[in-house]
Amino acid sequence: MKKKEKEKLIIYQAFPRILTNNNATCAIGGTYKQNGSGKLAEISTRLLDSLKDLGVNALWLTGVIEHATKTAFPEAGVPADNPYVVKGEAGSPYAIKDYYDVAPALAVDPEKRREEFGELVARVHESGLKLILDFVPNHTARQYHSDCAPEGATDFGANDDSTWYFRSENNYYYITNQQFSPSIPLGDGDDAYIEFPAKATGNDCFNAFPSATDWFETVKLNYGHDYGDGSDHFEPIPSTWRMMVDILKHWASLGVDGFRCDMVFMVPLAFWHWAIAEVKRDYPEVFFIGEIYDIGLYRPFVDYGGFDYLYDKVGLYDTLVGIETMNYSTARLTGCWQAVEGLGARMLNFLENHDEVRYASDVYGQTPATVIPALVVSSMFSTGPFMIYYGQELGERGEEDEGYAGHNHRTTIFDYWSLATLRRWNNEGKWDEQALSQQERWLRRVYRKVLRLCNEAEAIRKGAFFDLMYVNLSNPGFDPHREFAFLRHTEKQKLLILANFSDSDRVSEIVIPQAAFEAAGLPTGNVKATDLLTGEPQQLELQPDQGTKVAVKRRCAVVLELMIRE
Repeated sequence: MKKKEKEKLIIYQAFPRILTNNNATCAIGGTYKQNGSGKLAEISTRLLDSLKDLGVNALWLTGVIEHATKTAFPEAGVPADNPYVVKGEAGSPYAIKDYYDVAPALAVDPEKRREEFGELVARVHESGLKLILDFVPNHTARQYHSDCAPEGATDFGANDDSTWYFRSENNYYYITNQQFSPSIPLGDGDDAYIEFPAKATGNDCFNAFPSATDWFETVKLNYGHDYGDGSDHFEPIPSTWRMMVDILKHWASLGVDGFRCDMVFMVPLAFWHWAIAEVKRDYPEVFFIGEIYDIGLYRPFVDYGGFDYLYDKVGLYDTLVGIETMNYSTARLTGCWQAVEGLGARMLNFLENHDEVRYASDVYGQTPATVIPALVVSSMFSTGPFMIYYGQELGERGEEDEGYAGHNHRTTIFDYWSLATLRRWNNEGKWDEQALSQQERWLRRVYRKVLRLCNEAEAIRKGAFFDLMYVNLSNPGFDPHREFAFLRHTEKQKLLILANFSDSDRVSEIVIPQAAFEAAGLPTGNVKATDLLTGEPQQLELQPDQGTKVAVKRRCAVVLELMIRE
């Protein structure tokens, strides 16, 4: 039996809390009772099939693991957390209070939340998709307790000696002889939050006085690195390491296919080297995606750390933002692949995620209608994964004040909320286009075409890349400030891709060097081409080192498949 070829990962990131929430109340700072919450059970086969039809093959669900919240679920025996150290009514999905449990707000029956998660895993796999969960290794909620950990597992901090700032056996760091005293209110009387001694805060705040802009709702985990003198204590293996690997294996045993690992550079690289190998020994198909913001760390985290994929936020993403908002020249995109040469297949690219502003927001693209050139470049730049954020394909603008998050051009991760764009797509559980606006339908079909091409076109799925910018920087028939041209090719398929970021239709004369003809095996002479985005034909005159006229509309792109003569 012929082995199935590896697909390019097309990831859809979503908050279940908002994704399937059809409650349109949307009271600013509203409670669970007021605004409601989406449920895992509502991630139906219809919804999953709609994602698959879009071209998605992996679903990343954020906020599944139980985190601190102001909401109590007495029927499930889950109390509310102290409200003074919870951000928003719903709470941050990155303030984990039980690594072994499922957030009860996501369950139709909170008592059966783990069973409902298992049923979701089965549906996801039956639909042919992979399931990715967040793994949050750097910090926990300020109050941590597991009520469903396997026998023999202990809570983080349960065996700590808090009279020491640092001990390799401790799970946390302690500011000894000092009460936690942030610049936010901690209440009075019985409701007050008291922490003595204070623990270090999650964003490497090693004092007892974090501000409102710090991650005050979290505490930093100790992996054996002493931040006081810079020394490492990795032998014997620290208890935090073993506890975290047990957690990863627990979720892998439930069918989770991959982990998006939060802020991986805030945890010692040595841990990843050991932990990823430990997990893959038992679950070899499980993959790891690292959130990282330093290009200089990419190679160590892949080569030694063992990550399958890493965010390329500070490379390609930031450059595309600069092209749209800061007058960057498109020629700067060349530096993006040069910086990660040899690692392109390991880079996860995106235009949106929960940390970034929405593309269609007032501070980025301003309208979803201009997204095509950035979408084509980001998704077709390499064979590495591409990710979209829920509602992106509908033009979600993130221009609401949801409560704790405020009006920040993002979609909240702290509040109970719903999105009108998603409610229209939901359409009473049909998950179709019937209730979408004309622009939403158009945009979703654009995304569908682009995302499906990423695997349907073998030159994008597995082909080589050839940058055409270096020979066109001084070409008078080409605009290196607002256009970007490159080839993707295999032996069977040759693609000429041109993205036009300008506000004018263009007929560009792209010079293709002799080296590209040789590397890609391009045909010469009068060549028929088809734009795979629209199906429209173009007639090209291809000769080495000469201009090839290519028509492309404003704020658009062409993916031209060159007809190879037999």
